[in-house]
Amino acid sequence: MLQSLKVWLLRRYFGWKGARSWRGRYTDAPFSTLQLPLRGRQLPARVYSSTAGRDLPLVIYFHGGGWVLGGLDTHHPYCQQLRGQAGCTVVAVDYRLAPEHPCPAALDDCREATAWLGQHLESTGPNNGSIVLAGDSAGGHLAACTALAVDPDTRSRLAGALLIYPVVDHYSTPYASYVERATGQTLTTALMRWFWDTWLAGGGAEQAAAAGAQPVRDPGLAAMPPSLVLTAERDPLRDEGLQFANQLRAAGVTVTSEHYSNAEHGFACSEGPTPDFAHALALTAGWLRALPRTVED
Repeated sequence: MLQSLKVWLLRRYFGWKGARSWRGRYTDAPFSTLQLPLRGRQLPARVYSSTAGRDLPLVIYFHGGGWVLGGLDTHHPYCQQLRGQAGCTVVAVDYRLAPEHPCPAALDDCREATAWLGQHLESTGPNNGSIVLAGDSAGGHLAACTALAVDPDTRSRLAGALLIYPVVDHYSTPYASYVERATGQTLTTALMRWFWDTWLAGGGAEQAAAAGAQPVRDPGLAAMPPSLVLTAERDPLRDEGLQFANQLRAAGVTVTSEHYSNAEHGFACSEGPTPDFAHALALTAGWLRALPRTVED
């Protein structure tokens, strides 16, 4: 009962805080809805279509929120801004959340949604035949996990991965940032631990590893596409994000990275149009435009 109440309150607060941050600070624009027909279920999605997207990859976006919070509404402003700034078509996927649907439900949803969208690029919205997997926080985690696990046909179309302060390791790994940035910002160490435990339904690091849920420990990092990794200083996830970028480079992956020394976790998607948000969005737009096509006409 207490767990259910905590989840309800956090979801309400997360939605309210994001809406307040963006209210009146961006111009809303049309989007369309889509029901992704996956195995035994349909998954809601939003398509932010752009005519300029014909020259760019289709961006498949997974929202953050610790696998427990968030949805299509909470990240609607960011997806609108990404479409507007970069000119790409964005598909936001509404994967299932814990505790109602613990691990590996979100992983299954993102992997299956990516495979389906990869097979229906021509009918989804203007794009150049390539895809980019993207997400913030837990969504960045899901994007990385999906990029490492896609089928060969989808991999042939995978042009990049946009990872915004991603979760890439279990909290049992003793990163200094879990201590140095334990409090003082919206995402605390205690909350991040709760997110992991809720998503794993009480399981530990072994369960996470068995589920393929720790990208930083994946032996196949060389299979990652060119990646843009954004990290924030005031963030318990700071060190694992920085380490992941370095490990990708060591594996031969082309990595663009940016560390925001005055920002906290959430700055790119949840705090409204701050200067750091504007810089990250412009960087992302330029990176997307520079990605080579994976499929030639």
